[in-house]
Amino acid sequence: MIMSRRIFLQGVLAATLAPAAPVFAAPSCPLLHFTVRKLAGDERVDLCDMVAGKVVLVVNTASYCGYTPQFKGLEQLYAEYKDQGFVVLGFPSNDFGDQDPKPENQIQDFCALTYDVTFPMFEKMHVRANNASPLFKTLAQAADGDYPTWNFHKYLIGRDGKLIGSFDSPVTPEALRPKIAAALKLG
Repeated sequence: MIMSRRIFLQGVLAATLAPAAPVFAAPSCPLLHFTVRKLAGDERVDLCDMVAGKVVLVVNTASYCGYTPQFKGLEQLYAEYKDQGFVVLGFPSNDFGDQDPKPENQIQDFCALTYDVTFPMFEKMHVRANNASPLFKTLAQAADGDYPTWNFHKYLIGRDGKLIGSFDSPVTPEALRPKIAAALKLG
């Protein structure tokens, strides 16, 4: 009788705690579990909610850099693949060569007027290893310590929320097209 009562109580306890299990589960998007502010605004965005089930390219950008023309290629990729579940997330940074010193509203205007950028752009962030924001620390850790060493470093993330690759500044958006297309087909 005591044994069956113990088993019964263990069953009740297990059933009671079972619904709480998802609370302790790992986040479904471990690399992007951050809330960030939209560029030049006050609205905050939960990146996990925004990119759930999408292929994501995270890029640290700058307005006055030799790689700045990559905005055009990033916008082309976004326009071509956004309806298939692809998104580019831009994060301006002034960490390298003082190449994005302007206020966020001027950065936003520059991106829109010069390169017709429509992909989401967010608040300025530090991306360098010694002072990186939590988002870029998380991305770099997933990439075996591969922090941006200049503007337009890119992190490609699959629909499953896992890192596909980390790409240095000279790697053009066009060069990533095959990897993006392959990641979209996996979903």
